[in-house]
Formats: sequence, structure tokens, C-alpha cells
Amino acid sequence: MFADSAKIVIKSGKGGDGHVSFRRELFVAAGGPDGGDGGRGGDVIFQVDKGMNTLNDFRHMRKYAAGNGQPGEKRKRHGADGEDLVIKVPEGTVVKDAESGQVIVDMSGENQRVVVLHGGRGGQGNMHYATATMQVPQYAQAGKPAQELTVQLELKVIADVGLVGFPNVGKSTLLSRVSNARPEIANYHFTTLTPHLGVVDLGEGKGFVMADIPGIIEGASDGAGLGLNFLRHIERTRILIHVVDAASTEGRDPVEDIRAILEELKKYNVDLVSRPMLIAANKTDVIYTEEGAEDPVERIRAAFEPEGMKVFPISGVTGKGIREMLWYVWETLQTLPKEPVVYESEYEFMPQVEDLPYTVERDEKGVFVVEGPKIDKMLGYTNLESEKGFRFFQQFLKKSGVLDRLEEEGIEEGDTVRMYGHEFSYYRE
Repeated sequence: MFADSAKIVIKSGKGGDGHVSFRRELFVAAGGPDGGDGGRGGDVIFQVDKGMNTLNDFRHMRKYAAGNGQPGEKRKRHGADGEDLVIKVPEGTVVKDAESGQVIVDMSGENQRVVVLHGGRGGQGNMHYATATMQVPQYAQAGKPAQELTVQLELKVIADVGLVGFPNVGKSTLLSRVSNARPEIANYHFTTLTPHLGVVDLGEGKGFVMADIPGIIEGASDGAGLGLNFLRHIERTRILIHVVDAASTEGRDPVEDIRAILEELKKYNVDLVSRPMLIAANKTDVIYTEEGAEDPVERIRAAFEPEGMKVFPISGVTGKGIREMLWYVWETLQTLPKEPVVYESEYEFMPQVEDLPYTVERDEKGVFVVEGPKIDKMLGYTNLESEKGFRFFQQFLKKSGVLDRLEEEGIEEGDTVRMYGHEFSYYRE
């Protein structure tokens, strides 16, 4: 079973907590704080593996987590960093946020190795918080939490030219004749379930990459059959070749087939129909036109060449007309941008608020006393007399979790909060 789409959960490592300890040695009467820092949590890294061509590996394993950082230790020893997690994917894999559908990263072009989730930073030990007025800090910084995300992986094949058409019109036969690809060929509908890529070598260093996009049916853009899985592979291509059964060996009308495919492309992504297209009128070796009857190739030409789609009568079996068509494709490619389509990142990670070391205690008068070095520093450069400054300080307390902590400690409206000489009355918003 070919898989070109998968949903997985990824999680970076949590940062290790800082340690609270004090130097205790023989002949040292009053050792200072010596709690070490926590280790950094592991990152989640996506990396292109040139040897992979499907997302099958992700069908059986859905959760991926990097290693957590270890907590700090006494004697200022740093906790070990968590192990990074490297997730290998085929080139052309687009990583999206599963909830919003926004592109996080397209593993194409220069994006060969990308950190998608950063591990949490390790917390600082209490050795960092000793001051002239607080020589025995009883707190350390907690490690920064891990990041977790559900992502959708979509493989979009990278090729210069895409062959599109209904099943059994000869796309696989054509690709096998003109390139080094060896797709399975049989006279059954939906024989091709995997996009096959082949290198077309025209000699003298000239050539391009061609992909046989699996058969598309009417309703594909609405999810009929495997249509959506196949349509996504067309987005990378710079030229599309409509392969049709000009001989109507199975009773299909080639003009109606092309119209139907164009409609599915437009419904899936309107930009696709503006790309250069041409028509390979295949199976001309079995066309038998009765005297006075309309030539089917000329009928296709009359319908589509006025719309800018050049028609090439070919035979995938005998090779007739193929060389001429390939040279036309190569010359057209020289006029188009050479860089493959790489999707820009749309997703923005919400910055995580740093965990602040602080203490919340209630004195004998019922006043809630909040202390911590970052709070002290914030009070030092915030003008609480201005409405804007006071609002900013409130947001700081909210984002850092101080207000939630006060609620957990049972604070009520009207209670007093004291922070380094400043007293406030507590009111819920």
C-alpha cells in the first residue's frame, strides 16, 4: 500500500528543572547556594532521506517524542541534555499543522534538515539567585515545558513534468519508454497506485524529470476514489501532459476526458490550469478511421490548440511522435523558472512564557507576599503610576502564572498582595 499522507503527534523534550541545594563541606561554616542548572530538552528535527519515497513508516507509529533534559544537581552540576529526535521523510514532504492546515515546513529545496519543535530550556539552579539581600534563595527555575503538536504529513512529488489522465490511457507505458522508470504495466484500471518518477535523457546533458501521476477520475477534487491523494502530486510540476486514448479503445471520448481533468484540476487548485499544458494523443497505432469519418486527432486539435494546448499524436507502443514531443517539452522548460515549487511556511508557534522562579507566602496578617528576582527586576523599570505601565505589569503577572498561583493559594477579591514594598488589592478581571 502506497502512503502519501499521515498524521502524527510530535513532542519535544522538557527542560530539566534547576536544583536547590547549598554547599555543605567540612570546615565551611556557611556555604552558599550551589544548585546546578537543568539540561535542555531534545529538539524534534525533520530530515530529508533521499532513499525514501513513501510515508509508509508512519502508518504504524503515530507518536514521536524527543528526550527530556535532566534536572540539575548539587555542587553546580549541570543536568544532561535530552536527546534530539530526528524524523526522516522523503523529499517533497510538506509538514502542516493538523488543526489549521497551515504549512509549517516544506521539506524541499534547501530545507533538508529543519528543527520543527525546540526542546524546553533547562531551568536555572538556585546558585543564580543569591543577592546581597537574599543569600539563601529557596527556589530554582523550573525547566521550560515541552512543545507538542499534531502534524499532517503530505508527500508531494517533485518533478518537472507530470503525466495526467484517466486510468489505462498509457501513462505508465509512455514513462517506461522515455525514461529509466519501470512502473508496473497492466491492462487494468488503477494499476498505478504510486507516482513513478523517471529521468528523461535527451542526450548532450539535456533532460528533465517526469512523473506518472496515478489515474484521476471525475469527482477526484471532491475526494472520490483516491483523487485527492493523487492531485497533490501535480502541484510541484512545471508542465502538465494530458495523456488520452485517441483511439477510444475503451469507448471513452478523449475530448470529454480532457475537459473533465481540467475541471478537476481547477476545482482542486485554480492555479494549476494556468500552467503550460500539452496533449499526448496516445494509441494512434490502433486508430482505424473509416473513409469520410473525422480524424480523432484532428478533432482533439480543433478543440484544444486554440486554447494554447499543442497536440502531439504518439504511440507508447511503437514510439511514434514521442521524440518530437519530448524536445518540445524540454524547450518549453527552458522558458520557465527552474526552481521547484516550495511552499512557504504559514504557521507561527506561539512563544512560550518563561517559567519564573518565585515564592508565594501568606504572612501573619493574611497578606500574600510574592517574591522572585524577575518580579523584582520588572518592578524596577515599570512605571506603575501610569495606566499603561500598570496594565503591562498585570499582563506580566498573568502570563508568568503568578495570578493563577495566587488563586490556587485561595486569594479572594479585596485581599492584599505585597511585592517588594508595593501593595495591591486583588480584583479578578
